[in-house]
Amino acid sequence: MSPTRLEAFSDGVLAIIITIMVLELKVPRDHADLAALRPILPVFLSYVLSFVYVGIYWNNHHHMLRVVRRVNGAVLWANLHLLFWLSLLPFVTAWSGENHFASTPMALYGVVLLMAGVAYYILQGTIIRSEGPASLLAEAIGRDFKGKISPVIYLLAIPAAFLQPWISQAAYVLVALIWLVPDRRIERVLDSGDRHTKGEGA
Repeated sequence: MSPTRLEAFSDGVLAIIITIMVLELKVPRDHADLAALRPILPVFLSYVLSFVYVGIYWNNHHHMLRVVRRVNGAVLWANLHLLFWLSLLPFVTAWSGENHFASTPMALYGVVLLMAGVAYYILQGTIIRSEGPASLLAEAIGRDFKGKISPVIYLLAIPAAFLQPWISQAAYVLVALIWLVPDRRIERVLDSGDRHTKGEGA
């Protein structure tokens, strides 16, 4: 399978995940003023955070596949593993929002985020093993500080939900903010390769 086909399939799944999440925003039917929106505010805030996370995964997944030359069976299963955990986001998003960010839903939300992060790391490693340690992806990732610090924050946030749920909320927002900062590693590698190719052509 080509990387393009894998990316198209993954994009479709992520689009469905976002659609399912937004369907949880129930329209108030008895009132037409702003006060009627107050009860669904937690659900909306939970949706916004999950939407950002799905967007982050979509963005990074797209950039990662730009440097992939071939897709084997191991990569396919690793990609499905990632999509499985991301497909659980609508459930934990709705549960945490409907219950006003209670302890257990917030902890389970963190578990899903943690497992999605682990699945992405596995997918990344599977691609590198398939293409070799000298691959463009291996060169671009480098030390991968973001990929290493995020699971640590999740592991701290999950038990913290049973002490103060807002601590977990803040931790999940923090990780999202860390990943929202533009990551130019793959673009730099691709640009470097393009300049090298042009230099050889000259």
